[in-house]
Amino acid sequence: MAIASQSHRVLKGRRHSVHPLQRLFDYGYQYRQQILLAIACSVLNKIFDLAPPALIGIAVDVVVKQQDSIIAQWGIKDIFGQFLIVSLLTVITWILESFFEYRYKLFWRNLAQNIQHNLRLDAYRHLQELELAYFEERSTGGLMSILSDDVNQLERFLDVGANDIIQVTTTIVVIGGAFFLLAPSVAWMAILPMPFILLGSVAFQKLLAPRYADVREKVGLLNGRLSNNLSGITTIKSFTAEEYEIKRLEQDSSAYRQSNTKAIALSAAFIPLIRMLILGGFTALLLFGGMETVAGRMSVGAYSSLVFLVQLLLWPLTRLGETFDLYQRAMASTNRVMELLDTPITTHSGNISLPVDKVRGEVEFKNVTFAYKDRLPVMKHLSLKIPASHTIAIVGSTGSGKSTLVKLLLRLYEVHTGKITLDGIDLQDLKLADLRRSIGLVSQDVFLFHGTVAENIAYGSFDATQEEIITAAKVAEAHEFISRLPQGYETIVGERGQKLSGGQRQRIAIARAVLKNPPILILDEATSAVDNETEAAIQRSLERITVDRTTIAIAHRLSTIRNADCIYVMEHGQLVESGTHEELLAVGGIYASLWRVQSGLR
Repeated sequence: MAIASQSHRVLKGRRHSVHPLQRLFDYGYQYRQQILLAIACSVLNKIFDLAPPALIGIAVDVVVKQQDSIIAQWGIKDIFGQFLIVSLLTVITWILESFFEYRYKLFWRNLAQNIQHNLRLDAYRHLQELELAYFEERSTGGLMSILSDDVNQLERFLDVGANDIIQVTTTIVVIGGAFFLLAPSVAWMAILPMPFILLGSVAFQKLLAPRYADVREKVGLLNGRLSNNLSGITTIKSFTAEEYEIKRLEQDSSAYRQSNTKAIALSAAFIPLIRMLILGGFTALLLFGGMETVAGRMSVGAYSSLVFLVQLLLWPLTRLGETFDLYQRAMASTNRVMELLDTPITTHSGNISLPVDKVRGEVEFKNVTFAYKDRLPVMKHLSLKIPASHTIAIVGSTGSGKSTLVKLLLRLYEVHTGKITLDGIDLQDLKLADLRRSIGLVSQDVFLFHGTVAENIAYGSFDATQEEIITAAKVAEAHEFISRLPQGYETIVGERGQKLSGGQRQRIAIARAVLKNPPILILDEATSAVDNETEAAIQRSLERITVDRTTIAIAHRLSTIRNADCIYVMEHGQLVESGTHEELLAVGGIYASLWRVQSGLR
């Protein structure tokens, strides 16, 4: 985690003007020794890979010149001895080539895994720190595409592309030097196509960049559609919308396919064009180099080596197409990941520590105004004081701002004007972790993670013992139904708890809050989606857990909050009534009207 955090700090210091490749390799800074070793092994592997043609030239030289060969000049006149030297050099070359190939693959692949690991963790860590509005404006599938597919795309480039670039560069330097050393008169023929190949590669890169950016955008939309549909499979089935969703998925998949087709049409043309340029250089060397050899201005061994070397020089350049293809896909993915990491964090933790055992639980809203993005204010100049250890209820029509109040208290959103305090301390000055540890939330939309019942009850209280988990379940009146499950507390609840009923999920959520034992408890429509029997069970458990605890109950069913110390009625983001159940009935206002409707009185 320390390594990942270090790389994240390095990256966040960068600006959009820095090339995405540079930003990507910033993640590898702590692995600089491994990078240098990987580069060294790639270079050495390529050097030994290029040695066989030179050894073939030496062997040919022995055959043709015999006692006057290059090896003979080392003092070894015996022909067998000369071939023995060539054979020994060949064995050593192949062993070293294989050894360095193993080493560079090991270094590059491990490096790719390390950078991929850090990048995914940093992206996810940053994502978790973003405000709730960011997630409400984006699809889960699109974010999944960045964290999974885009990060994997970078890993593929580091795994293969980086080594290819280094080895092609090594090939050009080593063989280019050998050509000018062995046959300066014809060296230019082999080198001539290279500027055109490199210029063509750069041109292709510029043309491919926007096409692959479009590919990454389309795959994000496609993943968003798939994620959304899988989450809503029950709705799709109940409305017999399977064919409708197939058509919508087909449109997104076709858009992704067409976007890829455009990129492929261009990238596929790269290698054939490069082959034509290579053909020119190879043919020229074959023809004019042969004439130089016949004329005696070049040795047969040198000519043999050059024929092999020119292929080793030029043919690897055809792989530039695949390398640039990987490169452009990786850069498009890098931009998407970096855009996520560049998203500013608007909710910052304060510096004041407030341990849970020191929290009294007095909450106060002071002249608070808030509006969601591009919408009218849902809360206007709201002032509300909740004494410690009291139970207050908030009721009102849909859209009156009840749930927004909870989100502001948890700092899932920031107030625009005014402030909210806990025990007299502005929430923005408190450490965010301390604030949220002090609050237990039981919402209408209970989210259970794929795992066991016990794991879901202990979520947030990860060091809880089995006895503590069972005790919490008993308080929440969940122990009885849990005991009847196939594996009891070890029963897998399924994704989002789909194997359990709504009432069962609700009671597990209450058990989770009981185990957390927070000084402030928020019940956001905690019983609105359950039957009367389950509601009665939940009410019994809530009566026990709200004792000596600040409790904020947002309710649609007024029967569940009639015993609250104070009931507040909200309309259009403002408090319009407050008092006990009896006091509000006596006033005969909005609350009394709601009560008459729900109790069947007219």
